[in-house]
Amino acid sequence: MKLNITRLLLVFLCCFGWNSIHGQGRDLKPQSEAQNAFKDGEWFEFRIHYGVFNASRISLGITADTLDQVPVFHAKGYGRTTGLARLFFKVEDHYQSYFGQEDGLPRWFLRDIDEGGYTKDLEIFFNHNTGKAVVKDKKKKATSEHPINENVQDLISAFYYLRNFYDTSNIKTGEAIELNMFFDQENYLFKLRFLGRETIDTAFGKVRCLKLRPLVQSGRVFSEQESVTLWVSDDANKIPVKMRADLRVGSIDCDLENFKNLQHPFEIVLN
Repeated sequence: MKLNITRLLLVFLCCFGWNSIHGQGRDLKPQSEAQNAFKDGEWFEFRIHYGVFNASRISLGITADTLDQVPVFHAKGYGRTTGLARLFFKVEDHYQSYFGQEDGLPRWFLRDIDEGGYTKDLEIFFNHNTGKAVVKDKKKKATSEHPINENVQDLISAFYYLRNFYDTSNIKTGEAIELNMFFDQENYLFKLRFLGRETIDTAFGKVRCLKLRPLVQSGRVFSEQESVTLWVSDDANKIPVKMRADLRVGSIDCDLENFKNLQHPFEIVLN
């Protein structure tokens, strides 16, 4: 279960898809203007658990900042194993992203991780004018340049871009959201399919949600029979409130536990 827990820290942050998977149905296109789904100071905490056993925690927050005199949001993500899981497999993952407040495009991405002794310390500098990304590997003391696709996102900025530039008010069952990603020196195509609307129980009460399925590559973490399902609040915030990964034995859940400084009211269904 070590690998599953580690990769879930990545999958949940932005429903990361590992390769290009083409499905049926019409794709939902991004809008040119942001929808103001979040604001300076927003913060979340999530709990990953396997049944009653806590496995990991993820925190994610943003602050307004400037980078080269450009207004940006500075997002910080942190994931760590907890409890018994930490005794067997220690994870300390730090992620940072600086992305434009107006266009949502990443400028600078940092990844500093330690996953059971497997470490990486990377910086990625995005130049959307030239269509290039410079990757600085601090551990290997190496620098490389790579082509990037249009409107490409990093692992963290994608989480906010999906919330802020896609209007899901009239989304139809079967439609998909498609997004260009750049991760570990490679371009990927992320795809997220809409399964319908559903009201679920959360720690805060019943919440109306969009039910989505990120299309992930089989064989690395999940088999072809396994699936990941995500529930996002069906309101202006578009908060991920729950994720479930069905495994060969049981399932791993990730639930929203705490939040603050939302841009819009969090809509709870009254009984």
